Amino acid sequence: MLKLLLALTALAVPQTAPTPADALPEDWKAIPDNEMLVMTLQGGHQVFIRLAPRYAPAHVANIRKLAEARWWDGTSVYRVQDNYVTQWGGGDDKTALPPGVIENPPAEYEWPGFDAVKSVTFAKPDSYAARTGLSADGWPLANFGAVTSLTHCYSMVGVARDLAPSTGSGAELYTVIGHAPRALDRNIAIVGRVVEGMQWLSSLPRGTAQLGVYAKDQTPTPILSVRLASQLPEDERPHFQVRSTDNVRFAAWVKARENRDGAFFTVPMGGVDVCNALPAVRRAQ
Repeated sequence: MLKLLLALTALAVPQTAPTPADALPEDWKAIPDNEMLVMTLQGGHQVFIRLAPRYAPAHVANIRKLAEARWWDGTSVYRVQDNYVTQWGGGDDKTALPPGVIENPPAEYEWPGFDAVKSVTFAKPDSYAARTGLSADGWPLANFGAVTSLTHCYSMVGVARDLAPSTGSGAELYTVIGHAPRALDRNIAIVGRVVEGMQWLSSLPRGTAQLGVYAKDQTPTPILSVRLASQLPEDERPHFQVRSTDNVRFAAWVKARENRDGAFFTVPMGGVDVCNALPAVRRAQ
């Protein structure tokens, strides 16, 4: 009788989908100061970019040198292509790169193996890769058999380049502002993800020249400064945490994303794209 009463009670309690708030304190991992890039735009608007040195070490090393040399100060956001990317840097400016910056680092587009956590699996296959997953610290991964790459999801940051063999120095960067252009995966080095301030890049006027570059009658958005958080005084450093994915709580959250419920969702889809299952990033408490 007691078991029956407990079962009936459980049925009577509304079941809610897991949310980021369901994470335990230990699920939140600090992002190191030297992996956080702070870009300040005209008007004081700030964009915070988490870097991915494990997956693109040479390009991230370049980016750190560029920030330390204050190379981006006085450059601009000069390309905004609707449903595609926002791009910034020197544009056509031929300003010399700082000492130690490699103009064409190795093509860090893919690497051997697949280091996604095993507890997070997606119910449906991916359109572009053999399988997808997430690293323990929240990077979206696409596997192509023997090799893996980061994926071009909304807010991911990549390195603009010319035609091969150019790989891009990192002086020109872009972020995805539209539907994930996954055809770019394995063709460009992805070096990070915008974790706060995305609105300042996605809501800019669209460029009217070819490929969304600003025409001569348009005004690019000035970049006042770009710094690593580690370059800033201690009391001015932003501190962020990313939700770890290697636990049952996050796995449950992904399954809830695959099967959305509640009054609004009348037809659960039974699957979710990796770009729609990125872990939350928050300011440190």
